[in-house]
Amino acid sequence: QAQIAYGRRPRVLASVVAHAWRSWAAAAMSNIGNKTELLNLLGDVKARVQDKLGIVDFPMPQFILIGKQSVGKSRLIEALAGETFNFISGSLGSRRPTVLEFRNVAQLKESQWYVRDAESGQWNMHPTAQVMNIVGQRHNELGKNVSKDPVYVRIESPACVDMQIVDLPGFRDFSLDGDSQVLAERIEELDLSFMREKRNVMLVVEQAGDAATMSSLQRAREFDPEFKRTILIRNKLDKYYQDLTPENVGPWVDGHGDLPQGLIRFALTLPHWTDGERPPKPFRDLLEEVNTEDLRQMSGKGLNPKWLPCIGFKHFSGFMENKIERMFAESISPVLGDLTELKRKHDRELEALEQEIIDTDPTRLLTTTRNCGMSFAGALQQVMGGVLGAKPCMTFEAELKAFNEHHIGNNFTKLPSEDFMSLADYLEYLRDEAQLPTYDLELNGGAAFRRTMNEVEIFLRFSEIAGEIKKRDVIQARGVSMGSLTWRDVVVKLLSNEAHYPLQQRVQYVGERIRWFFEQQKDVVLDFMLNGENPDKPNYKRHARVMKDNEITRTLLYSTYDATCRRQLQQFMELFESMLTSTFSNPWVFLKGATAGIDFADVSPEKVAMDADSVSVTKARIPEEIKSRSSTEQVLARWLNDIPTEDTKIDDAVDKVQMLVLKTYSFIRSQVCDQVELFAESFFKVPMLRRLDAAMSEIELSPQDSANFEARRVRLESEKKLKLSQAAEINDCVDKIQGFKLKCEARTLRR
Repeated sequence: QAQIAYGRRPRVLASVVAHAWRSWAAAAMSNIGNKTELLNLLGDVKARVQDKLGIVDFPMPQFILIGKQSVGKSRLIEALAGETFNFISGSLGSRRPTVLEFRNVAQLKESQWYVRDAESGQWNMHPTAQVMNIVGQRHNELGKNVSKDPVYVRIESPACVDMQIVDLPGFRDFSLDGDSQVLAERIEELDLSFMREKRNVMLVVEQAGDAATMSSLQRAREFDPEFKRTILIRNKLDKYYQDLTPENVGPWVDGHGDLPQGLIRFALTLPHWTDGERPPKPFRDLLEEVNTEDLRQMSGKGLNPKWLPCIGFKHFSGFMENKIERMFAESISPVLGDLTELKRKHDRELEALEQEIIDTDPTRLLTTTRNCGMSFAGALQQVMGGVLGAKPCMTFEAELKAFNEHHIGNNFTKLPSEDFMSLADYLEYLRDEAQLPTYDLELNGGAAFRRTMNEVEIFLRFSEIAGEIKKRDVIQARGVSMGSLTWRDVVVKLLSNEAHYPLQQRVQYVGERIRWFFEQQKDVVLDFMLNGENPDKPNYKRHARVMKDNEITRTLLYSTYDATCRRQLQQFMELFESMLTSTFSNPWVFLKGATAGIDFADVSPEKVAMDADSVSVTKARIPEEIKSRSSTEQVLARWLNDIPTEDTKIDDAVDKVQMLVLKTYSFIRSQVCDQVELFAESFFKVPMLRRLDAAMSEIELSPQDSANFEARRVRLESEKKLKLSQAAEINDCVDKIQGFKLKCEARTLRR
């Protein structure tokens, strides 16, 4: 009646446990011949994959045992092993995971204990006492620290349960001193790291008391809110026999509403005796007695028979055998899939290693390096032509900030005008007022180069004459000479003195921006070679892999590339400076402007072609173009003639000279800015692309480079041996799993 009044929760939980029990029985009966072989196989595969290959994230389920100290975790493990033992881990207790593999071998007369060697991966049999010492040493060697690296122990016995479990250090709620508190915190973080892993099934051991006070279960709830991978073991059931009655036994098993319906739970008693004394009977007999007593007591209290599958150690161990067998069986396909993919990955890496060993052969080393460099130079031309998908890309703001950070301490002008207080002001102007195209887009290659050209043109247009041209400057520039000194000569002097340097300073910024841009394209080019679609360039990927995997080759090629950029910057500055010098020494050439106008009113391909083929049209065009230039010269001459030469009119002359200097400088600046992209193409980009291929083909290896390559070759041979060893491990694991699957399929067919 109490159970009926309590509602449907007992019936739901009983149904869950009973269904699990029936599933176990059916599976166990059909696969009894394969169980131990399956556990051994997948346990060995997991250990080899994690230890020898260093792969932690592997699709292999495992049980982890968690709980506070003194809740009976060690006695539960002894019960699963079918005998008593004690790992000698000192006063500090366990500080690393202990992976325990229990194998039921009926034909053995006594248990056999093995410890897995950490280096060879082999299972070595030892006397039980020696195993206890080995495991204890592995814990004690950590001192007051913890480690995720487990110690592996296997027990083969006619009395143990077929399963494996990871015993974690117990949570510690109390610490005597600061060191103990630090150790407790490290142990908790170690345990939580295992609890976070979604493939781990948590066996939570609590004392059989009030469900609301189960602290370890609350920790498990944080990582498994729906308790899909949590199993509760309520130990020391015998302490609550007297408190249970027919009225409360059902609600107590259900946790008085504090345990969710879907949580699988067991209540049991484990053998116990007075500390310091020997067990009064053989451990297996004691285990049988407490199991029988648990069932007798709970049945006597009127517990519904449907609940009995969650009472007693035998029900728990049977459920666990089935659970781990089912979990391992379900993991065979994912494990085999991961191993197969791992094999493909190792085959690719091994192939790349072998190719690099060939490429670093002393007889081919220089040729390989040069070929990689020439492929890199060719790929740069494609990147500058515009490619899709290459990385990395940058927005303009990120690009200009990185440029300024890279050139901190350099003395060239980085802001176009003193009116900008900071780089942020300049960026705001470019974004909001100048509305620089593609400001917010992440670009690289030719598209980013065009954006850079737009920015440096704006930067140049901020150039102004260094200072105000004063009356004294005009008079001083006129002076006297042996010949006739005209106002034309005065204007040239003033332009050279006041206007040449400001423009020259900004040209330095242009050159540095272009050089920095090209230097940032190295990783873009390498990514394009590795990942781009280049069916007509089959060597790109091979050469890119050599550069990516071989730091020495990559450094050598990158340094050659950077050196070419620096040389091209120097030539760019020299050519641009020569152009400015000639411009300011004879600005009137610029002032003549174009000699031919364009009338867009009547322009068609047919007319252009007809004009090009007509000699009469050409003869008529030439005088018109010369006349147009002559008219510009006449305007300039008129401006110069308007400047008075009398000393009494010096003030008027100064005003007119100042106006002419400003007009002339404005025109020169506009011409330079209009053609800055042409100058960048002619003085930097085109020569850079042309010279880079030649520079890469002329690389020479220094003695140090050769020594570095030889050292690299030795390391490659070592890596190859390791890869071959790992490939053998993977192949062996794959063969064993495939063989086991075929054996199981054959057994199924025979049935």
